Amino acid sequence: MNPKVSLVIGILCISFSPIFVKLAGVEPISAAFYRVFIAWLCLLPYCIIKKKLRINKKQLMIAVAAGIVFASDVAVWNISLLKISATVSTLIANLAPVWVGLLSFVLFKKRSGMLFWAGTLIAIAGMIVLVGYQNIIHLNLNAGILLAVLASLFYATYILITKNIMENIDVFTFMFYSMLGSTVFLFVVNSVAGGAIANFSLNVWLCFVGMGLICQLGGWLTINYSLRYLESTKVAISLLSQTVFAGLLATFLLYEKLSVTEIIGSVLVLAGIAVTFLKPLQSTR
Repeated sequence: MNPKVSLVIGILCISFSPIFVKLAGVEPISAAFYRVFIAWLCLLPYCIIKKKLRINKKQLMIAVAAGIVFASDVAVWNISLLKISATVSTLIANLAPVWVGLLSFVLFKKRSGMLFWAGTLIAIAGMIVLVGYQNIIHLNLNAGILLAVLASLFYATYILITKNIMENIDVFTFMFYSMLGSTVFLFVVNSVAGGAIANFSLNVWLCFVGMGLICQLGGWLTINYSLRYLESTKVAISLLSQTVFAGLLATFLLYEKLSVTEIIGSVLVLAGIAVTFLKPLQSTR
């Protein structure tokens, strides 16, 4: 599959996540646990039949670490939602592209280029318009904000880890062991937090299955596949568009209405992402 097409499919898949979470109406960490666990269960027979379980010790440690980082991102972000508004938390948690660009330079001496930073600024401006500038003006430093910042760091770290390992490992093998790490970690966090683990209604279980198959399995298989071929900075900035797609899905599935400012913000986000994919002009001299 073309990696850009794969990335678009992945973003569309993970955009269904807030829809399923809202329809399920359960504790976010419980939903996150079943999202990963169901995806892992579905991947298990395929990996056994296709003999995708072979992995060396170093790759195993990196894959499991990536899974724990991914689960930490989900857990920390969900906790931040309990302390600050969802709009502010979402905006801060989506600062991952900035961290990816900075960490790529600090750790790998890789320059992202002016187009990346210009596109990032445009996309973040779009996010501010999308969630409402009034929420940013009254931003007070508290535990919820710090947790959202930590979530964005975890998100960026996961993208960088995945990018570096994906060049030398099968995407199914990586997903199997990373989701195994995520599942165990989220089970422990959910147990400590006292989250529900059973006795859900049929509607909730269907939402869990939807999250597992569409958001986790379909979404992150295609996104991780795209990371094999695309720059991590471009993938990170592209993931901002999930907020836009989630809003459009909510309009059709939950009958929520988009305001004029939300439409303008969405256009700016997509425009910023488009800028990062432009090729710099080559000198004719």
